[in-house]
Amino acid sequence: MKAAGAFVALLSVCAALAGCSRETNVSSGDRSQVLHRGYAPELADLDPHMATQTSYYTVLSALLEGLTSEDPSDLHAVPGVAERWEVSPDGLSYTFYLRQDARWSNGDPVTAQDFIGSWRRMLTPSLGATNASQLFLIQGAEAFNKGLSDFSSVGLHARDARTLTVALEHPAPWFLSLLSSPSWLPVPLATVAKYGGIGQRGNPWAMPGRWVGNGPFDLGSWRQGQEIVVTRSPTYWDTGRVALREIHFHAFDSIDAEERAFRAGQLHLTETVPPDKIDGYRRESPGLLRVDPLLGTYFLRLNTRRPGLSDARVRLALAYGVDREAIAGKVLRGGQKPAFSLTPPGLGGYAPDPVQERNIDEARRLLAEAGYPGGVGLPALALLYNTSETHKVIAEALQEMWRRDLGVQVTLVNQDLKSTEEARITGNYDLLRSAEIADYADPSAFLEIMRGDSGNNFTGWANADYDNLLFTAARTTDAAARNALYGKAERLLLTEAPIITIYHYAHVFLIRPSVRGWYPNVLDHHPYKFVSLAP
Repeated sequence: MKAAGAFVALLSVCAALAGCSRETNVSSGDRSQVLHRGYAPELADLDPHMATQTSYYTVLSALLEGLTSEDPSDLHAVPGVAERWEVSPDGLSYTFYLRQDARWSNGDPVTAQDFIGSWRRMLTPSLGATNASQLFLIQGAEAFNKGLSDFSSVGLHARDARTLTVALEHPAPWFLSLLSSPSWLPVPLATVAKYGGIGQRGNPWAMPGRWVGNGPFDLGSWRQGQEIVVTRSPTYWDTGRVALREIHFHAFDSIDAEERAFRAGQLHLTETVPPDKIDGYRRESPGLLRVDPLLGTYFLRLNTRRPGLSDARVRLALAYGVDREAIAGKVLRGGQKPAFSLTPPGLGGYAPDPVQERNIDEARRLLAEAGYPGGVGLPALALLYNTSETHKVIAEALQEMWRRDLGVQVTLVNQDLKSTEEARITGNYDLLRSAEIADYADPSAFLEIMRGDSGNNFTGWANADYDNLLFTAARTTDAAARNALYGKAERLLLTEAPIITIYHYAHVFLIRPSVRGWYPNVLDHHPYKFVSLAP
């Protein structure tokens, strides 16, 4: 039997088995409004202030709600805990009016002080929050985080329990969109203090039996490495709008296993699709395959403190040696675009220069100039990636490109996500598989992570000119001038090459026709209270 025929037959057999034997998750879920979603990798923590991966948002957006929420179709900011807000004419001051019926799951009211205390926790240096810099948009927040001032200098003020004013360092049209991302979500301060302390990292409070949230769902159960179940919250202010009764998040370390579970009727939607299955679905079951836009970039971090990689010529040579078209078109095959810059093109008219385009002759020249002709003498390098069939095949492609075209030998190291995150923090890597999925649609969402003092840099690279360009751009109101400053900064970043860009994401996944309210958008955000299942 030909491969396509076998694929169709397998789908048919699975469907037949599902219909003739036991009820599947999908059929029972459609009937009872229980959504089954795959996600990977497994979460290490449900503390929003320690969130470092997009998979955190996948679950936390069900459990917690910020001052604003998101419209399900285009993600513009809509009322969340705040029922309305006012913005000063200069764009520097936001006043939020919290709704009276906003409640934590233990029945306590959600107050302005809860947000101020949560953001203070996020900024407290002892917490060690990787994304604390996201809150530097608040006036005085960076100085407090760096121990240069006390919290009274931070631009946060609660007029009363339901009125919160936030003063910004500079105008940021995307500010309202940020408020639904994990770093800006409130935490139940009394519960955190009871089980671990306000400044303690880790999640002793964030588990079933202890969890207190304010979102449309409560934490029901959590079997580590297997499944998280959330249930509709009776205390949520808008619970009457929430159609889903439960959401089951099924963890998969293997995208092949996730795809098999979907085929067997155990999932309504997957996180991704094995690249070698995309063409089969595209031909035979296009109604199950979705390719949505996604504002993100897959790249490598380079540890500039390591021998060989401390030389920008070596780093740029490796960048020039990557055949991105082959990776996107032949390996991934899901609509991903080759990335020659960190920032995807088209953000507010911003068009980054394609600095890291493939150029083998220049790559060889740079290696020779650095003292490593044909790769000879270059210290051994290792590429570290977290467990995934897709990451593995991309790493193998990069390894072969560098060996074949540059004579550079690179070994591959696979570890689980927790181990690779630890290696990233401690700097225990040479080359590290990385990704950036934007929280808002602006070049700064990508470029800010490489500031010298960013908690998301991890490369050892710092450049004062780069930091100054970002500082000036953020405070420039003219769009063309702002984009020019960002363009100059990104050229500098890509030429010094502490990162190697690979491709710009598209979200390729499988979804059942019964899932309603799951709209395509560039951030891959899907507010669950607007999602339902149609039998």
